[in-house]
Amino acid sequence: MPPQHPCVPVAATPLPRVLVVDDEPQIRRLLRINLTAREYQVLTADSGHAAVRATATEHPDLIVLDLGLPDVDGVQVIHQLRAWTTVPIIVLSGRTSSQDKVGALDAGADDYVTKPFSLNELLARIRSVARRRSGPEQPASILVGRYRVDLMHHEVSSADDSGEIIHLTPTEWQLLEALITNPGKLMRQRQLLEQIWGPTYRAETQYLRQYMAQLRRKFELEPARPRHLLTEPGMGYRFRP
Repeated sequence: MPPQHPCVPVAATPLPRVLVVDDEPQIRRLLRINLTAREYQVLTADSGHAAVRATATEHPDLIVLDLGLPDVDGVQVIHQLRAWTTVPIIVLSGRTSSQDKVGALDAGADDYVTKPFSLNELLARIRSVARRRSGPEQPASILVGRYRVDLMHHEVSSADDSGEIIHLTPTEWQLLEALITNPGKLMRQRQLLEQIWGPTYRAETQYLRQYMAQLRRKFELEPARPRHLLTEPGMGYRFRP
């Protein structure tokens, strides 16, 4: 009798992860049910800010994104994501004008499907985009002065491999992420306050001053004369790479 070899279990192939971003619960439910039935792992978000956070923490393989979100326009979400990730994005929107389609595609979307939509067509677009963009995702990191910010893993380390680590609070992370994923763009005070603390805090500008001071102490060589985390007096803040 030949020797018997123990059976070695074969590791299951991870299910593709799709992030569905839409403020309509019925759309999220429809896509969750149908994509799950086709062996996708489905994540959902109901706002633009939630979509950016979920992309950074959950690492989806593809995003289905509505443009008419309650907090920030979907095109702006695409711009933010494209600052640090190449994850495929399919826009699913009720906006049907050529201008809207061109704007989304120019921002970095991979495809555009209009509502009302055929589920079979959307599934075919998902398969097509996934095939085209099946290469490995590179780690998402952005240099801020002498530090490397890894947005995928929420880690900050010295860019010169000295081993220095910076620890940030959750609020510091949200503020830093909002700035560095929009390099060169003026981020207005009200926009940042609503994004990080909520709409009832839009006048609490002292919060921004406090947390910007904390970030500068951690990132800037001369916090009193910042080179990267800049203040635009009376308007807001800007990240300069």
